[in-house]
Amino acid sequence: MNTWIFVVLLGSGLQGAAAVTHSLKYFYTASSGLPNFPEFVTVGLVDDVEVDHYDSNTRRAETKQDWMKKVTADDPQYLDTQTEGLGGQQQAFKANIETLKQRFNQTGGVHIFQWMYGCEWDEKTGSTNGFMQYGYDGEDFIAFDLQTETWTAPKPQALITKHKLDKDKALSASLQNYYTQECPEWLKKYVDYGRSSLLRTERPSVSLLQKTPSSPVSCHATGFYPERATLSWRKDGEELHEDVELGEILPNHDGTFQMSAELKLSSVAPEDRSRYTCVFQLSGVEDIVTKLDKIRSNEEKPINMTVIIAVVVVVLALFIAAAVAVWFLVCKKKEAKCPPSDNSSELSEKLNPQP
Repeated sequence: MNTWIFVVLLGSGLQGAAAVTHSLKYFYTASSGLPNFPEFVTVGLVDDVEVDHYDSNTRRAETKQDWMKKVTADDPQYLDTQTEGLGGQQQAFKANIETLKQRFNQTGGVHIFQWMYGCEWDEKTGSTNGFMQYGYDGEDFIAFDLQTETWTAPKPQALITKHKLDKDKALSASLQNYYTQECPEWLKKYVDYGRSSLLRTERPSVSLLQKTPSSPVSCHATGFYPERATLSWRKDGEELHEDVELGEILPNHDGTFQMSAELKLSSVAPEDRSRYTCVFQLSGVEDIVTKLDKIRSNEEKPINMTVIIAVVVVVLALFIAAAVAVWFLVCKKKEAKCPPSDNSSELSEKLNPQP
């Protein structure tokens, strides 16, 4: 991760569809100089879905998914243990951010110190992988290489820490055990508890939209789950990057997601439109391929509405005329005395006498 992500990862996953690979990630964030924001925040993500949370305001670990109740049911001390451990980390991170400010010769201003760690597990092959690194003010600071059991320091200010940690062989062995044994076991447990939720898939509806004939064509997919999906424009099966603008994955009110990808038509010759397709991909769902042919234009809506309104008016007029004709025929057949139309106000007065 070359660019560190702040707390936007609290409830949002990373774009990209993974076949059978599961992940457990933790993000610890300490901040300095941010008003009205917790000095320390942690989130835990399983398959990019937030499962637990802690911050320095509440000072209490809490779960974020209903299926996590199974974890606390099996281990009643789970949240208490998490709260105690994260409380200690809060104090350590507060001290660390002050140390880093000194190393970078900083005094005031806003500063962010993050720790990201976790593991991945391929359910199909059984292979696992671990990762751990620290970032400061949006850039990599120091990371642990699980293969070589050494630390890498892209910043000169991190060299002091690197040399110290490289000498700690007991720490390296402990980290090796955690990322190859403990972390994957926890990940497998979480996936097993939340399988019905984490592995469910919802197929979206995909449509092509265009505001005006000269506007870009937007390929819009909505109603899919989970959010680890991709949407792309292709020409002759090859993915396009130029003249394509990808939108963010956004939540729907029902818990599903939506996303869009725009294609500039100025780069598409009319005779070549049949060569372009929009492709939606999500693990567990067959690819949805939409050809660049039938496009819904917003300009068509007012015309269609006018036609619909005209038809409704005509049908309503015919219905009223037919009803009046039937009414008079019934009156005539029964030789009933039907009230003339010009007596309607008089009839209303009789039905609603004044006090």
